[in-house]
Amino acid sequence: MSKLKFETLQLHAGQEEVEGTTRARAVPIYQTTSFTFKDSEHGANLFALKEFGNIYTRIMNPTTDVFEKRVAAMEGGVMALATSSGQAAQHLAITNIMNAGDNFISTTNLYGGTYNQFKVTFKKIGIDARFADGNSPADFEKLIDDRT
Repeated sequence: MSKLKFETLQLHAGQEEVEGTTRARAVPIYQTTSFTFKDSEHGANLFALKEFGNIYTRIMNPTTDVFEKRVAAMEGGVMALATSSGQAAQHLAITNIMNAGDNFISTTNLYGGTYNQFKVTFKKIGIDARFADGNSPADFEKLIDDRT
């Protein structure tokens, strides 16, 4: 694909082909919970991750797929992941790079829900959020240890 301008990426990135039945240019909104399989082998391959495709809309659907590709293209990234909220995104990001016993450091200047997620929710799964009292790098540095 040639280098598209940002405005073009906003409209067309991630949509490789025009929808086949209606020839509509806009991305269809797939309002479905689940998808059918060609046969039992197809379904088994999808669930075993041997074949790429739609299983259940909370995992992936064609509308979300185009959205993720479009965001990645606009940001100059390789991939993107759509989540239902910012807190869901934080939770996925942190739990994918940390394990029980690890810790991270944050400022206390946070949205209340984020502060509670860091202080309460992560503690329940063994991840320690440490909060710096000030805003200088030294305030953060003194909280770093071998599990940060």
